[in-house]
Amino acid sequence: YPIGGVVPLMENQWYSDLINIIINTKKNLNPSKPVHLFGAGHPLIFPIAVALGCDFFDSSAYIKYAYDNRLIFSWGTEKLDDITEIPCCCPVCSSFTVDEIKKLQEKEKIKEIAKHNLYVSFTEIKRIRNAISQGSLWELIETRSVENPYLLQAFNRLRIDENKIWLEKFEPTSKNKALFYTGSQTFHRPIIYRAHKKLLTHFIPFSKDFIVFQEATKPFSAFYSDEIKKIYKKNGKVNIIVDSSIGIVPIELDEMYPFAQSVFPEFIDEETTKANNNFFKLFTKNKNVIYWTGIKTLDEIKPNEKVFNLNIRRISAVADMQFCKGAGNALLNGKVEIVKSKKTGKIRNIYCNGKHILSMRASDGMFTLKLAGAKILHNHFKDSLLRVKVNKDAIDFVKKGKSVFAKFVKDCDSELRPLDECLIVDEKDNLLAVGRCILNREEMLSFKYGIAIKVREEVTINKT
Repeated sequence: YPIGGVVPLMENQWYSDLINIIINTKKNLNPSKPVHLFGAGHPLIFPIAVALGCDFFDSSAYIKYAYDNRLIFSWGTEKLDDITEIPCCCPVCSSFTVDEIKKLQEKEKIKEIAKHNLYVSFTEIKRIRNAISQGSLWELIETRSVENPYLLQAFNRLRIDENKIWLEKFEPTSKNKALFYTGSQTFHRPIIYRAHKKLLTHFIPFSKDFIVFQEATKPFSAFYSDEIKKIYKKNGKVNIIVDSSIGIVPIELDEMYPFAQSVFPEFIDEETTKANNNFFKLFTKNKNVIYWTGIKTLDEIKPNEKVFNLNIRRISAVADMQFCKGAGNALLNGKVEIVKSKKTGKIRNIYCNGKHILSMRASDGMFTLKLAGAKILHNHFKDSLLRVKVNKDAIDFVKKGKSVFAKFVKDCDSELRPLDECLIVDEKDNLLAVGRCILNREEMLSFKYGIAIKVREEVTINKT
């Protein structure tokens, strides 16, 4: 599906209009359809266009610019006459100095500049592909956006709530690389928007009392372990949160993505600080907030039940955040056994009533849902929650532990995101298996080929 007519926008650096065109096209287009952005030949626009769903690019800009003695770079375009040293190591720039290129015959000069322009363009495409595989595409977009004021203006369109809501649907639950802060734009990433939304809708406070720690070395629960034990010894139902650069972090979630897997500098920008303060006020509204200033702060905490068990709290809170509100209580309804890593001391496996229900991943602090846990959630939550419904043609394949292809999906929980744990059911809501989503609902119902869910454990039926 082509998006055309964008050359005038590119030439005049009307990137905001270009972004609006791409977003409105993608919002109203079947997500399984490839999108070809015609006339977008400058690598400056490639990263953000890819993030918004463009798959192909083409343009004659590389030769047009060459005829005008202009060299393309990832951050913009430079006139040959204005350059004293070429900041590039492509085959052309490694073979010629600036003066040597200037002295070439006009036809040969155009040819070499055109080749340079193509090398730079293809290098940016490779950089984007690598960023996608590493989970760092947003960092690339953000760093590119601050290199050009017109592109930064366009990037700010993604901060609008309706665009963040749309982008969040396609954002994976976690990534294999930490979230890196690049500036004020980082706070508006879809993954942070989702985390804050879930804190408001999924996290269940134990009471209206909140103890607030300042940001420290991660994991926060280890850094403040002595203080936490003293607090819970006096009041087992108080909530402990950390006021961090990424926003509020309940102590139970301090190992969960993206709260733990994020890197921020000691001092952040004023805009992010203000946004964090606003979210803090929203999260702690009508709560009794006590700021920890030292051991004397214990005198401000009212005594209460001594039911301190951070392990159970952590499991329950992560389950609520990852699956849905109330999942923790459902999964831990019985005799709970926790297996920890002998090397790190961190939670690895959780058993309830002798059955293995969850395994905690070290990479993102989230759970791998086991079949026994899937059965509990399937029985506890009704309707479409956590479910991917498949048609009858897929049942035999699923029972054999094979992946679910998109063309067999009948329906899906609209809240499921790529890499979310899910329950695979038939059209009568019989549990078939537990797996991990590759696509979200819109994608599953759109694609006619490709894997929608990786099946992990299937329900076995005992034949008598």
